[in-house]
Amino acid sequence: MNYLAHLHLASLADSSLPGNLLADYVRGNPAEQWSPAIAEGIALHRRIDALTDSLPEVSAARRLFRPQTRRVSGITLDVVWDHFLALHWDRLMPQQTLSAFVTEAERVITPDLTATPAGFQRLNQYLWRERWMERYAEASFLQRVLAGMASRRPKLAALAESYQDFVTHYQQLETLFWQFYPQMMNKASRQIL
Repeated sequence: MNYLAHLHLASLADSSLPGNLLADYVRGNPAEQWSPAIAEGIALHRRIDALTDSLPEVSAARRLFRPQTRRVSGITLDVVWDHFLALHWDRLMPQQTLSAFVTEAERVITPDLTATPAGFQRLNQYLWRERWMERYAEASFLQRVLAGMASRRPKLAALAESYQDFVTHYQQLETLFWQFYPQMMNKASRQIL
């Protein structure tokens, strides 16, 4: 899961939005560094990542990638799931628009940014201003996202090529999304993630 899915599931689970978004920038035991609410959000993010990575649908999705991109398929899939969530937001969350959800998340997350790691602060400079989570609905935006990640981390250069796997297997990936994501929403709502 990427930014949008983590925030969405956190909101359904009544968990800390800042903690869930911040989790990738925190190492070790979050309870030693953060308030209980933030630490719980970080822990939820980590549980979601572990659960998602173990799902048979995600394993099936990884097998759709070519040998040269399979190594980075997990990262690509995180962005792909956000694409389908943004694309189908109105169907999954008819009570609130995606734009309203993102605006509310920004309102909750940004006031305390100065107390967060520098990398997380840099992310927030772009995430909200450029409306990344809303733009995930545009399949072509994923090409830019993946190319950007590839350019920042040479070890992940295959991310740029993985966009072609997304395009080639779009329908299969969308079907897999519908097979597991509503179940994740149900678990989040029942607070059993």
